[in-house]
Amino acid sequence: MTTGLLIAMAGIALAVSIAGIGSAIGIGYAASAAAGVMSEDSKDFGKYLILVALPGTQGIYGFVIALLWMANLNIMSAAAVPALTAAQGLVVLFACLPVGLCGLSAVYQGKVCASGVNLVAKKSDEMSHALIVSAFPEFYAILGFLVSIFTVLNAQSVLGL
Repeated sequence: MTTGLLIAMAGIALAVSIAGIGSAIGIGYAASAAAGVMSEDSKDFGKYLILVALPGTQGIYGFVIALLWMANLNIMSAAAVPALTAAQGLVVLFACLPVGLCGLSAVYQGKVCASGVNLVAKKSDEMSHALIVSAFPEFYAILGFLVSIFTVLNAQSVLGL
């Protein structure tokens, strides 16, 4: 295994793990709020579930980028994995960082969703407002995802293979 491939694999691991950690923390905030509210009344469980699940999307973005890079580099197949130079490995690493780092927005989205749970608990008809404000942190995760996806979709030219 070449040094470049090891660097690329580190980038792939960072894409999925950093975004996944952000999602797990964000879901934890929202789920804690939902569990607290439902201890009194669970009638709006479906609404709370949507708010709890929202921060999980950032982890999915990281997972998608990781899968796409592994497919591009033939890591998941029996075919020969290309020998990457260190510079090519760094390209993959840096291409994976936007989705991973922007995936940390899930932590803040979880806090917004937790507030949304509390809003819906007090005013059940305010779900649309809770969802709208919960979407703002997601926007930055989408930007990171797009940067990473544009890079992976042009992998052959970016890596010079």
